[in-house]
Amino acid sequence: MGNFRTLRDYFIQYRWHLIAGLATLLVVDGLQLIIPQVIRWAIDDLTRGGIVRADLIKYGLYITGIALFIGFFRYFWRLMILGTARRIEEALRNRLFSHLQTLSLSFFQETKTGDLMAHATNDIDAVRMAVGMGLVAITDAIVLGASSIVFMVLIEPRLTLFAMIPMPLIALVTTRFSRLVHSRFEAVQASFSRLTERVRESLAGIRVVKAFVQEEREKKRLAQIGEEYVGKNLHLIKVWGMFFPLIMLLANLGTVIVLWLGGREAIRGAITPGDFVAFMTYLGILTWPMMALGWVINLIQRGSASLGRINKLLNTQAEIVDLPSIRPAPKLEGRIEFRDVTFSYKEELPPALKGISFEVKPGEFMALVGRIGTGKTTLCNLIPRLFNPSSGRLLLDGREVQSIPLEDLRRNIGYVPQDTFLFSTTIRENIAFGNPRASEGEIAKAARIAQIDEDLRSFPMGMDTVIGEKGVTLSGGQKQRVAIARAILLNPQIIILDDALSSVDAETEERIWEEFGETLEGKTRIIVSHRLSSIKGADKIIVLHDGQVEEMGDHVSLLSIGGIYAEMYRRQQIEEELERENKRVSSHAR
Repeated sequence: MGNFRTLRDYFIQYRWHLIAGLATLLVVDGLQLIIPQVIRWAIDDLTRGGIVRADLIKYGLYITGIALFIGFFRYFWRLMILGTARRIEEALRNRLFSHLQTLSLSFFQETKTGDLMAHATNDIDAVRMAVGMGLVAITDAIVLGASSIVFMVLIEPRLTLFAMIPMPLIALVTTRFSRLVHSRFEAVQASFSRLTERVRESLAGIRVVKAFVQEEREKKRLAQIGEEYVGKNLHLIKVWGMFFPLIMLLANLGTVIVLWLGGREAIRGAITPGDFVAFMTYLGILTWPMMALGWVINLIQRGSASLGRINKLLNTQAEIVDLPSIRPAPKLEGRIEFRDVTFSYKEELPPALKGISFEVKPGEFMALVGRIGTGKTTLCNLIPRLFNPSSGRLLLDGREVQSIPLEDLRRNIGYVPQDTFLFSTTIRENIAFGNPRASEGEIAKAARIAQIDEDLRSFPMGMDTVIGEKGVTLSGGQKQRVAIARAILLNPQIIILDDALSSVDAETEERIWEEFGETLEGKTRIIVSHRLSSIKGADKIIVLHDGQVEEMGDHVSLLSIGGIYAEMYRRQQIEEELERENKRVSSHAR
């Protein structure tokens, strides 16, 4: 039950809704307990022979009136209690989502999206059931159960004692089965997470699946996980399926005892026929609380298991957080300094960056080059604090990057990552994602600088064209240019393009650089590019090799060294020359 402490604040917030719901639920339970008494009076009157038609109508109206009140109050308690459970479900889901938004990038690299989706759907639904129907069932179990026993004792104490013989067995069966249900339900939820992740990954990579004709393989993989999920559910159902028949068997055992002993007492005249029928009715009412007791334990066990998984997420601490005594920095000049910075994604892995030291002055254009896997993207990720350096110091405007509020830091940085991501909405909303209050003119200007404006004219709805998931309806180059426009619209002091023009043709890239020269004048630019001809004008070029700064200087000085940069540049020149020659040959052939 300790897991449910997470919901304490919600119970306090909605206490009046719950109190009103429980009050009307108690009224319903009380009215249900009156009906056997009415039946008792009617049967006793019938057996005495002094009843007339008017009396039968009177008893019928009593029961009808009670039923109407039960219906009205039952509607009210369902509205209050089950409605509150829905509100708590919404609040918990929003809380979970808000917390996930605060967690660091490393968390999402290590956690599968399918697991998170299972927590936000199945687990929260199980919590809702425990809060809503669980509260109802436990109230019924206590109130109806205790009251039924009281009425039975008032009718015949000794007979009540015999009717209670199966109760200890019911309690024992319930306790034993609840433990099994808890462990097996956790296994079901874990299997559901794997199933969700498999479906998500297959659909997200559907183009790759189709390109490599692997549809049948994906079906088989999903079928295997689906069979595992069904197997876990059947494992749970075997326990849960045995529970209710056992409870009913034990409950009916009490009915058999009462029927035998109570019938004898009625024949002897120790109790009236009305008492006997009322006693049997109360025993029937008592059957539901006994079943509800098992059901509520199952609901609470499921809810507890699910809430335990959710609590584990809520208790996960973000690695990247603001320091308590942090000072605001609404506007940065753009000076960046790395001092002997080393970074490793995990302690057991070799460092991705080792002893990085350099400085970028405000307004400078710095380029990062190097072969694949040399740490360029990792270095870019450190500047907006997507990760913290393992050692060394990273300074912005002379301040430790950790001493700058995250919101201020990231609003001063326009970052276009290597893996371009767009939302399934309009192009306009994608461009204005970081600055939703931007005017139409500002959005159009950002699109023009990123050279996406001409493409927009060919789209059916222009800026209001809705793109598919992750921008699937756009080409690679178009997606990159929309992402660049999104970064430019922030009007940041620092802009980082991590190989963000790799899918753009050389002519369009040249136009983008021309626009950048005018628009980004005075802003610090860090560009990762494999096309060296586009970064020749950089104030500083850093060549990374094996996570270290191997060379540093401008284009001319690096060529004169004759090192890695000069070799890369020479090879690209040869490739470009061969490409131009092939085009000339193809042109003459036509």
